[in-house]
Amino acid sequence: MCQLKPLTFRNDVLALRSSGGMASTVEVAKLTLFMRSLRAVRRFAAEPVADQVLLDVLDVARWTGSSKNTQPWHLIVVRDRSALQSLANCGPYAGHLAGAQVAIVLVMEDGNRRFDEGRLAQNLMLAGWAHGVGSCIGSLYPEPNVRRAKELLGVPASKWLHTAISFGYPADLSALRLSVNRSGLAEVAIGRHELSAFVSWERFGTPR
Repeated sequence: MCQLKPLTFRNDVLALRSSGGMASTVEVAKLTLFMRSLRAVRRFAAEPVADQVLLDVLDVARWTGSSKNTQPWHLIVVRDRSALQSLANCGPYAGHLAGAQVAIVLVMEDGNRRFDEGRLAQNLMLAGWAHGVGSCIGSLYPEPNVRRAKELLGVPASKWLHTAISFGYPADLSALRLSVNRSGLAEVAIGRHELSAFVSWERFGTPR
């Protein structure tokens, strides 16, 4: 498990900036390339995710920022195969949960924390990918499915439950590419928009 503490890393960065130093261009490029490389993985290998990897991912989640530092979440780690299969039936596009080695279910204080929920989910997925573990979000809906999932996991009725994330090592290289197998996902777009399609400068609609 990585032993680097977030505060230590932050202090190192601040010290570097105050001394007039600059991070290595190569290292920065590696980090931003890593962030861009995150993909949804829906097919997983049989290799289990080790406890030390999972705990490191969860610790990254612990350091996720939230509005006024409320940390309005509770995470449920699910490894039981029958529970994963049941969760896979709780959303129209959640089937990949059945083949995951582990799922992390995001339980929020209420339905008004969706921005914090998104930050948490992205950090979990990036932390997993840092260990080579792929992931994919499974949205649990409609409401009858949410009630079933809450009952399955013992989640209080007052809590907000919508997101379960599957984790596991990719089954193969093609598991990183949606374009290889579009079964049930034909309507999902491939690729990303160019910056000019969604970035304005100073005023909405003003190109650079």
